[in-house]
Amino acid sequence: MAVQTVSSSTPEPASTGADQVSLGPAVSLSCRECGERVPLGPSFACTACFGPLEVAYDLPVGDPEALRKRIESGPSSIWRYAPLLPVPEDVADKPNLNPGLTKLVKADNLARELGVTGSLYVKDDSGNPTHSFKDRVVAIAVEAARAFGFTTLSCSSTGNLAGAVGAAAARAGLRSCVFIPHDLEQGKVVMAAVYGGELVGIEGTYDDVNRFCSELIGDPIGEGWGFVNVNLRPYYAEGSKTLAYEICEQLGWRLPDQIVVPIASGSQLTKIDKGLRELIALGLVEDRPYKIFGAQAEGCSPVSQAYKNGHDVVRPVRPDTIAKSLAIGNPADGPYVLDIARRTGGAVEDVDDARVVEAIKLLARTEGIFAETAGGVTVGVTKKLIDDGLLDPSLETVVLNTGDGLKTLDAVAPTTGPTAIIRPNLDSFREAGLA
Repeated sequence: MAVQTVSSSTPEPASTGADQVSLGPAVSLSCRECGERVPLGPSFACTACFGPLEVAYDLPVGDPEALRKRIESGPSSIWRYAPLLPVPEDVADKPNLNPGLTKLVKADNLARELGVTGSLYVKDDSGNPTHSFKDRVVAIAVEAARAFGFTTLSCSSTGNLAGAVGAAAARAGLRSCVFIPHDLEQGKVVMAAVYGGELVGIEGTYDDVNRFCSELIGDPIGEGWGFVNVNLRPYYAEGSKTLAYEICEQLGWRLPDQIVVPIASGSQLTKIDKGLRELIALGLVEDRPYKIFGAQAEGCSPVSQAYKNGHDVVRPVRPDTIAKSLAIGNPADGPYVLDIARRTGGAVEDVDDARVVEAIKLLARTEGIFAETAGGVTVGVTKKLIDDGLLDPSLETVVLNTGDGLKTLDAVAPTTGPTAIIRPNLDSFREAGLA
């Protein structure tokens, strides 16, 4: 990849007024394919080659110990990492939801069930303000929206992002208008609507919703709109790096041996890798090998199929899975996920819906963590990777749970309920075999 994210000198910005935008260490946008640099702004595609743009930085190199202490003394949120993010220096003083610093749970009970002999951790991002990792990425996008003068925050969403945008916009005093497939889980629909912004259901899949948003962004109707995962995508995506930062800090400033990450668009996985590489470049962690594994549901597994077939191109599919938060049939970062899995010695795997449900229950039963379907995909894939000999059970492993199971009750409701219905007396309790 051509983009350079850690630099000791700031490149010359183009003369478009971008120098008036203050987003901390961010100095420009850089094409991930050809390396072309453009000024900071609401752009997401390279005009030279149409490759995706991402943020390039002038990061604080030179004194790792001082930077480590600065981070550790910072806020108990992602803003402790502000020196490494495209946000203004005073970001922690602005009205926002302050996501991050979620629990890294040492999952010994789950490890025994899976046959893991090394340390196993669950990074549980259900503890964020709207109960998913999307609060991280939206928090960064809100700061970019402010910097560029947008008045409406928008997105295309499979559910979690819609709620995160609605909540963040309400807190920031911005209007929100978000777009979702019409058949999402009811819990996610209610959570997205309750914040008072406009919620629009569109007949079709997420990919249909995303295409509509791309049309809207080029229409006068979209004037003043910041689409967090379209024209603000380079900034939005950087929020996922904070997962990598937190995991390493919570492990005592150490890289884990293996990480298992769910794949929707693939952006989360690619930015976790970017975050790990930045920590290495800054001297905050020791440079040593790590493996990144991707997890998909069988009913929407274009990246997994490409990986297993040895392809570099990801062929789009029409999603058909209960894991609707991962149901993106044409994942934008799919090819980059393949590169990372192969470069790090990881893999990309998928599991069917029945195993997703089993994995949700397994994680709940062993660790008291009720994951949404994406978490079930990740745990289910972890088990499959171990069974197939692709993931080393003797190594330190981190598994991501990216959302709360209360949002996807429909997945487990048919097979989960009371152990027994009894009369209010001891004889009935005994008759039920519960004594």
